[in-house]
Amino acid sequence: MTEKYDVTIGLEVHVKVNTLSKMFCACANRYGAEPNTLVCPVCMGYPGVLPVTNIQAVRKTILAGLMCSCEISKFSKFDRKSYFYPDMPKNYQISQYDLPFCRNGSIHIGGNGFSGKPLADKHIGITRIHLEEDVAKSVHFSGFSGIDFNRAGGPLMEIVSEPDMTSPDEAHAYLTELKKVMQYAAVSSCDMEKGELRCDVNVSLKLAGEKRLGTKIEIKNLNSFRAVHRALEFEIARQAAELDSGAVLHQETRGWNDDRGISYLMRTKESESDYRYFPEPDLPPLVFNDGDIAEIRETMPETPDAKRRRLTDAFGLTPYDAEVLTQDKAISDYFDEGAVKTSTPKILANWIITELLRDLAESPEGIAGCRIQPVALAEMVELINNGTINGKIAKQVFADMLATGRTAPEIVKEKGLVQISDASEIKSLCEQAVAENQAQLEQYRLGNEKVLQFFVGQVMKLSKGKANPKAVVDMLKELLG
Repeated sequence: MTEKYDVTIGLEVHVKVNTLSKMFCACANRYGAEPNTLVCPVCMGYPGVLPVTNIQAVRKTILAGLMCSCEISKFSKFDRKSYFYPDMPKNYQISQYDLPFCRNGSIHIGGNGFSGKPLADKHIGITRIHLEEDVAKSVHFSGFSGIDFNRAGGPLMEIVSEPDMTSPDEAHAYLTELKKVMQYAAVSSCDMEKGELRCDVNVSLKLAGEKRLGTKIEIKNLNSFRAVHRALEFEIARQAAELDSGAVLHQETRGWNDDRGISYLMRTKESESDYRYFPEPDLPPLVFNDGDIAEIRETMPETPDAKRRRLTDAFGLTPYDAEVLTQDKAISDYFDEGAVKTSTPKILANWIITELLRDLAESPEGIAGCRIQPVALAEMVELINNGTINGKIAKQVFADMLATGRTAPEIVKEKGLVQISDASEIKSLCEQAVAENQAQLEQYRLGNEKVLQFFVGQVMKLSKGKANPKAVVDMLKELLG
């Protein structure tokens, strides 16, 4: 039983850095080109060529570290990591070993986990963020395999967590938050389908209460956050069953078959000595001063975690509202722009969450292609607040705004949708509804107070939805006695 064991999880996340060119050459750093067309002698590892560091990739890596509250190294260098795979053209990778750009950061997680259970608020430590060149992509066919070197040499961050996670839900939450942080900073788009975010999982089990960690086993080939969650659930159960049977676990690397929902042995785990790290002789070390780091810090946007706190503190939103609005930076920016134009930011948040996001869910452009500008949606909310329109009419106005891009005042004026709030007009409508429904009047007088809502519906129907609902309820209560 897994209850006998403490689970320890650490993640190694590879994130492609958004730059125009590759890490050490001038080849384009983009996805989707014809295979082996974005290559040159440098990224193909031809003899005699020399790499040149992409400083923009370095700056974005430091920015990523600042977003994760990391310490930034003022002296850093690149190293050679030797291994012999078909996807590595030089038979070594330019990476970083003992002097990475970023150390000792953290990511905050909380809220509800992937399984729906609440998570404890905690910070997941980040051991290091280092920069390296990506490998090529292996493509497997029915009878042979091929290599596409377009990706080889691209700038790739490796973000190594501390072994601070204790459940699949915590690992899923960490990945979700880390992805948002990278997207907020525009460091990476983190599109997993394009290989822009890749994750390896390290998991071990030990007897509950033991101080010494269990044997670490790595799982690769995880192509979605859901796959990470499933793989961890399977592997925790597998290791627990092995330990229960008296087996001794050995350090190894396993793959993940998502179709079958199982992990499988790939190879015994290499140690650091197998990679024969040594300083990259063709690249000078990089030295930064306080001014360099401060300059990068000035470009740092608000983190998702800080934005969630601000939305709840400054605008009175619920934690749920803040969580939904900060899932995407474009959506949170949309809310921010509209919130300063309305006296009720909470109502604006409700319209964005319940109406706007639902209607944009199928749009490939998302919020970027929305015809309703943030200020225009705030303007519609103000029409509700000042009694010009009611909630029912607002939905008609919203649909028109979404389809045409026109403003709420234009639509309300053109279609004559101003809410009826005049007491005499409300009274006349209520009297007509009562007169036309004598059977329901008798039910109300016999004590069936639920019939009141029937009369409200009749009045709204007579007014074509324009009557002030509260004024209608008050007038009906007065007329019905």
